[in-house]
Amino acid sequence: MTRSELLSETGMLDFKSPAIAALIAERGWQQLPLEQRIGAAYGFVRNEIRFGYNASDTLKASQVLADGYGQCNTKAVLLMALLRGLGIACRLHGFTIHKSLQRGVVPEAAYWMAPENILHSWVEAEFNGAWVNLEGFILDDAVLASLQAAFPGRRSLCAYGAGTDCLQAPQVGWRGTDTYIQKTGINADLGVFAAPDDFFAQYRQDLSGVRGLLYRYGLRPWMNRRVAAIRRGRVPVIPGGARTLEPQFEGQVYARQRMSVQR
Repeated sequence: MTRSELLSETGMLDFKSPAIAALIAERGWQQLPLEQRIGAAYGFVRNEIRFGYNASDTLKASQVLADGYGQCNTKAVLLMALLRGLGIACRLHGFTIHKSLQRGVVPEAAYWMAPENILHSWVEAEFNGAWVNLEGFILDDAVLASLQAAFPGRRSLCAYGAGTDCLQAPQVGWRGTDTYIQKTGINADLGVFAAPDDFFAQYRQDLSGVRGLLYRYGLRPWMNRRVAAIRRGRVPVIPGGARTLEPQFEGQVYARQRMSVQR
């Protein structure tokens, strides 16, 4: 992939749209030094775009901004658009995560519906001549604080949208280095892509037919209500005890598993 590709606007990375261009201008981000530009865009996506589940992974960045919430893939799209709008080269790294990472957000009664492997991505931004992995933007501070308060003695947690082996002090703040919050749930590496458009042209989540309709119109609103409850400090109990909340993959990316991901 060329440098031009890593800075270009795409169908999904619509950083020239009026809403995104106005946001960048109003915040004065363009005038900041490089490290602060990255930090400003990253901090905005992490906390001003709340954790939640959009109607689709393939929304444009301007649509994610309008929603005001997002999950790993949609927040990544918005962050990439902001970075490119600020002249910062970036790319998407695609993965799958095991569905256990979503347990507690996905209600137990509907857990069977979730695909075994769920599409996941993080953003790689160019900084000081190297690629920095940015994944810690997914959970907003209020959700993370509620999980920390609910499990004060836990080091590792793989549930409720978190996948970390350092729950009480995860690498989520921008300090010029990698950030992570779902890494320990990853079970397959799907490679690096110049843009999310390319990733979703090659991979799509298997939520077709009746299951897709149930997700869009029933499960997704239910999940968003549960996230809102977690944000208020009401963390649902997951059956199965402490072992249920442990990372199943210990941060290791296994051989490509596409059981529920179709090319």
